[in-house]
Amino acid sequence: MKLSATLSLTALLVAVSTGAQALDKDTFINCTSRAPGGFSPALEMDGISYNASSQQVYERLVGFVRGTTDLEPALAESWDISDDGLEYTFHLRKGVKFHSNKTFKPTRDFNADDVLFSFNRQWKEDNPYHNVSKGTYPYFNAMKMSQLLKSIEKVDDYTVKFTLQYPFSPFLATIAMDFASIYSKEYADKMLKAGQPETIDREPIGTGPFVFDGYKLDQAIRFSANEDYWREVAPIKRLIFSITPDATARYAKLQTGRCDMMDFPNSADLEKMKHDPKIQMIEKEGMNVSYIAMNVEKAPFDNQKVRQALNYATDKDSIIKVVYQGAGKPAKNPLPPTVWGYNDAIKDYPFDLDKAKKLLAEAGYPDGFESELWVQPVVRASNPNPRRLAEILQNDWAKIGVKVKLVSYEWGDYVKRSKEGLLTAGIFGWSGDNGDPDNFFTPLLSCASVGYSNYARWCNKPFDQLLEQATKIFDQAERTKLYEKAQVIVKEQAPWIPIAHSITSTPLSLRVRDYKQSPFGYSYFYGVRLAD
Repeated sequence: MKLSATLSLTALLVAVSTGAQALDKDTFINCTSRAPGGFSPALEMDGISYNASSQQVYERLVGFVRGTTDLEPALAESWDISDDGLEYTFHLRKGVKFHSNKTFKPTRDFNADDVLFSFNRQWKEDNPYHNVSKGTYPYFNAMKMSQLLKSIEKVDDYTVKFTLQYPFSPFLATIAMDFASIYSKEYADKMLKAGQPETIDREPIGTGPFVFDGYKLDQAIRFSANEDYWREVAPIKRLIFSITPDATARYAKLQTGRCDMMDFPNSADLEKMKHDPKIQMIEKEGMNVSYIAMNVEKAPFDNQKVRQALNYATDKDSIIKVVYQGAGKPAKNPLPPTVWGYNDAIKDYPFDLDKAKKLLAEAGYPDGFESELWVQPVVRASNPNPRRLAEILQNDWAKIGVKVKLVSYEWGDYVKRSKEGLLTAGIFGWSGDNGDPDNFFTPLLSCASVGYSNYARWCNKPFDQLLEQATKIFDQAERTKLYEKAQVIVKEQAPWIPIAHSITSTPLSLRVRDYKQSPFGYSYFYGVRLAD
């Protein structure tokens, strides 16, 4: 574990908790809203966990240019694609070092063995790590990687060839996503031999710009700059995630110099923050969507007219005003307008209570019905106040006789129960991870994602066929036409009520320089500087 000669990590944590102005120009403190679900991106599917692992510690074969959706070489310095689009040959970067920790010091550089291990762990049931840490690999499965991959071959130590079962135009963007992070096979082998394979998921070792130094449960996560990084060493020498659940407390810490950045500000504070002389505010139209998923396998949500009625009974304009404080736009599609393929010709369900009542009567519920509405227990980039949203929906739907009881669970349990199909209807959100429309449609609404991240459990074969067709062609204009048709099906079938696309607001201390907002809603700190 690396310690500063000028300021110990213990002293830093004291400064974080007490508010002492002890932070130096090399220490960046990020006030985050909750603890990560874990530190292993192959096992996780949420931005907080990615921020604490894959965005700082790990890297992929392909990366994104900072602050954009543009692809760039990362651990692969180049690649070749066969004419039929089935073979991708990656030429790996030489001289890349893995991190060290108290139990592991690498004896070799990154090579092809690490690539094969990282993918085969998620793909092959006979891989010794496949069931470690109760691995379910939610994003790998949601992106249908098992069906897509035919083989992964080590050509030599620095060349790997992926062969696909069928052409898949978003392939490069897909393997630039966090779940495709590259782990150290040497570290995994050592921990397996020691009888402690779960260690690689608790104490991450990667090749990224920051080294994981430790985690104090529900208090702080510590990182230090990777002095052996293959690019320039990060200007920030120490990085601390201070876990601060209350948004008001995060704002106070930012104002008093105990944080350099905070996530998920209260929507009611946004206007004040814009004029606060102690902070700087960065805003960007988000690549996200907040939505209500209705479990189509459960009555009454198995009835299309009921789902349409609830769409008509949802006052999105009021939601944007009250929940988002204007920092969002009403959603009519699962896809945000910031992503190509968006179908702007679709007409949204207007707020029409009479129409909603008529549809309920036609569905056999003239007096309405009683049900539950699950309330997302955490604030996410797509939704600044899930509880307030739920209260508005509860009030709106009561006007058509639909009485919903608001229920919630701890976040991990909320997701687990939803995957298992126990959900009735509930609040969810999604931020895109690669800039391709498929990254919304396949994980959220495809048949393959039922049981993973398709919480509505909606499986529509014509919709799935359009997705499959779209990913097998490389012409963006032709793909757009197919995605536009797919959005028409979603609108008619109404497994969701799309609520809003939020504007992402990032409050920073005045000393922060060169921070670039990720279009995916993540926090990536490489390249950020602190003014003297």
